Amino acid sequence: MLNSNELISLIKDYNPNCNEDLISRAYEYGKNFHDGQFRVSGEKYFNHPIEVAKILIRQKLDDATIATAILHDTVEDTDLSINEVKKNFGNDIALLVDGVTKLTNLQISSGETKQAENFRKLIVSMSKDLRILLVKLADRLHNMRTIKALPAEKQLRKANETMEIFAPLAGRMGMQSMREELEDLCFRVLNPEARNSIMRRFLKLKNVNVDLVPKIIQDIQKELQKVAIKATVLGREKKPYSIWRKLEEKKESFTRLSDIFAFRIITRSEGDAYTALGAVHQRWRAVPGRFKDYISQPKSNGYRSLHTTVLGRDGKRVEVQIRTIEMNEVAEGGVAAHWSFRDGELFENPFAVDPLAWVRSLTDGFEGAENLNEFLEHVKLEMYNDKVFCFTPTGEVIKLPRGATPLDFAYSIHTRIGDHCVGTEVDGKRVPLYTRLRNGQSVKIITAKGQRPQINWENMVLTGRAKSAIRRSVRYDRRMEDIRLGREIARNSFEKVNKKVTEQALVTAAKKIGEKTSDDILAALGGAELTGMDLIKLIYPEMFKGKSLPENTGEVTSFVGLPSGAKGKTALCCRPIPGERIVGISRKGKGVLIHAIDCEQLKDFEAKNENWLDLRWPKNSGSDGYSTSLLVTLLNKAGALGKICSLIGEQKANITDIKFFKDRADYYIIYIELEVRNIEHLMNILAAIIADEDVAEASRYRGNKHEFTLLPSPIVKS
Repeated sequence: MLNSNELISLIKDYNPNCNEDLISRAYEYGKNFHDGQFRVSGEKYFNHPIEVAKILIRQKLDDATIATAILHDTVEDTDLSINEVKKNFGNDIALLVDGVTKLTNLQISSGETKQAENFRKLIVSMSKDLRILLVKLADRLHNMRTIKALPAEKQLRKANETMEIFAPLAGRMGMQSMREELEDLCFRVLNPEARNSIMRRFLKLKNVNVDLVPKIIQDIQKELQKVAIKATVLGREKKPYSIWRKLEEKKESFTRLSDIFAFRIITRSEGDAYTALGAVHQRWRAVPGRFKDYISQPKSNGYRSLHTTVLGRDGKRVEVQIRTIEMNEVAEGGVAAHWSFRDGELFENPFAVDPLAWVRSLTDGFEGAENLNEFLEHVKLEMYNDKVFCFTPTGEVIKLPRGATPLDFAYSIHTRIGDHCVGTEVDGKRVPLYTRLRNGQSVKIITAKGQRPQINWENMVLTGRAKSAIRRSVRYDRRMEDIRLGREIARNSFEKVNKKVTEQALVTAAKKIGEKTSDDILAALGGAELTGMDLIKLIYPEMFKGKSLPENTGEVTSFVGLPSGAKGKTALCCRPIPGERIVGISRKGKGVLIHAIDCEQLKDFEAKNENWLDLRWPKNSGSDGYSTSLLVTLLNKAGALGKICSLIGEQKANITDIKFFKDRADYYIIYIELEVRNIEHLMNILAAIIADEDVAEASRYRGNKHEFTLLPSPIVKS
């Protein structure tokens, strides 16, 4: 373990004017408070904060961040308080130590809802001072380097958490070397067999290509000398996890990967970078589709570089990255470059991203997320995806995650553009909305005022902003449709008890179920959370003391053909209605049960002909309402259900109950119970419904509504 003088010496290599007294005091404080503490591995605990400080020293960070690294575990694991830290080291360091302590106490890998809340707190901490996260990342990196000392179960939990949260965060901050090391350390824990397989193949390839890296470096240097470019040329091997991910993504053989070995040219100026690119392309043939200019179109984390792949020695594909010294500092340190020193001064790197702007870019558009899990989903999507750059017709650049669609593009411009999108042209050609966009494409969004987002759009988009806007709009449209349907159900229900719907009555009912407005109670009715009977009972409970809401019970005494004094009742299994041919089954002491002639249950009485009665409907039948039901398979889009209810209303039929049942992502089944006059009335209703363009299927449902559980489970509304 380094002593304080050795630590200060490392800092003075890049910051000769460092505050030696501050670092020395932090060192002695940490050493004293951690005295007698040991890690699971058996080493002295104080070695851990010193190693964390060394990681940050390599990033050339300021004195306050290094002091925070040394003290970052004192408040959590010792008797030292934040007030004492503030008293001895000042407000700036106290705030940083407090922030790191709070992040350490967050259990980000806990249950989904808790994880979302804790991740939100992490983002809030970042917004206060991004150096808090820099210390936390360095802390996690050292913990992952020493993870073998932990029990296997804890290793898996920490590795999963790091792979899912901290490694992508490091990448999103532009700290690529830290991200790669974190990912590879996690890979070692989560999939050791795959990693060992990669290592074996990699070592075999290195043995075949002895001295390949230095030879290629020498080749590149010769070409740069020809064009008088002074630059540093570096070669490196990719981490096993990076190689494995490329194999998974590209489905290529190991030997065809172009970036197992990567080479970097670091120039003195931007002009030299492009000159170096020309020299490389003049000497070696470029691989089509493998050139990216992140200098003219930098990534959102500040990353700038030229990427190209060429056919080098013996036709082997070689990846080359070209950038300036300042660009390389940002590429290596990412957002941390904002605090880095050069020649003893805090260096204002022109390419370093403003930390506050970076946090705003991470959370931009997430204010529309209506719950914490949506927030977590959005941030993860934003972290995990590389960017593509597309252009509006006016030449404005839009940055999107790789795999984004024209709908993502539309919503990134403005929510209104996304909501009203009806089509798109990419590079002048009309394409489907689910098309995956590529770098450099020009995208034109076609809109129409009447268009609204469809439920299946959510499966077409990738960005959190688009997903949130679509969900919000679909929820709104669904609520409006529920309110309209609920108003019709309320009117029918009130008419059955000779009452009139009033605003005051609806508000009264809403308050009784804990809602506030008349729209709330109507939405509950239209969403099948309440029935018409429930509504009437809420407002007029005295009407139903000891009795139920008036309804058609099927009790009829005037069927033609009934024996004198006998009573007939329509069977619930088939629920016949006037106009259908019917038969009666005489039941001793229970009257006559009337079935439709095609009822399945009549098979049970085939051997009992003496029980059969040939019956006919009376002449005046059809003036009252007879209960029947329909099953309608309907397109899941705004306004579709409202049209069906309007069609039924136009046919002068009353809806008495309605339920929604999931079928597929784009369709749902509706159970509609209604009152009709006769079979002709029912057939007219069915014909009108089937003719609607949004209806896939519609049929009469014979069974009892209480047997409807045989269908798929009801939709759970969000």
